[in-house]
Amino acid sequence: MNIHLSAVVAEGAVVPDSCEVGPFCTIGPDVVLGEDCRLISHVVLEGRTILGARNVIYPFTSIGVPPQDLKYGGEPTQTEIGDDNTIRECITISRGTAKGGGVTRVGSKNLLMAYVHIGHDCIVGSGCILANAATLAGHVTIEDFATVGAFSPVHQFCTVGKYAFIGGGTIVTQDVLPFSKTSVRRENKAFGVNSLGLERRGFSADRIKSLQRAFRLLLVSKLNTTQALEKIRDLEGDDVALLVQFIERSERGVIK
Repeated sequence: MNIHLSAVVAEGAVVPDSCEVGPFCTIGPDVVLGEDCRLISHVVLEGRTILGARNVIYPFTSIGVPPQDLKYGGEPTQTEIGDDNTIRECITISRGTAKGGGVTRVGSKNLLMAYVHIGHDCIVGSGCILANAATLAGHVTIEDFATVGAFSPVHQFCTVGKYAFIGGGTIVTQDVLPFSKTSVRRENKAFGVNSLGLERRGFSADRIKSLQRAFRLLLVSKLNTTQALEKIRDLEGDDVALLVQFIERSERGVIK
């Protein structure tokens, strides 16, 4: 087991022999690491925290720390992180709260850039990119393959849909449409389909064209959202169906 002499690993922590724990790391008694994780240095893992395999965590990151919520009273909530994540410098990931479901969860193969904050009870999917200083308030959901730009705060209880791209410096106070490009000028607006990002994810030209037809009805036509949805339902494709379902279940409204 490769554990630096200056690291502190509490009795009860599960650290496989394949892991590397660098200088001045602190691992609490209820932490479970998967195989081949690498803690470079000055990493703090607290609480009931479970990490999958092959995660790389950079210096001055704290995971599983108590939530920044005055209602939290020390309940035994937890943090769950999947496999193959890159977690860069100075990131904070708070554990869940009893009233919020009890779990903060991050999926697999995500890139979390420096100074990202993931608040209590957040759910981050897989294949996501959270750029520098992206900030998720409590109870935020980021669906698979979404990108949150640098210095973009996301309000409590908002959902960012699959494959969405949020430009840097965007203040998100409503749900972000899946497949969309959303950014700020004078106010937050969706600017259509995230075509380049979808191409990079292997979407065919036909899939993208189908989504573009749906977004034209939603964003460019003079129809209101209800009228646009009636016409979008006539379009074919699983992606269009997902878009419709996202809008229908939104509780905070969507950015158009």
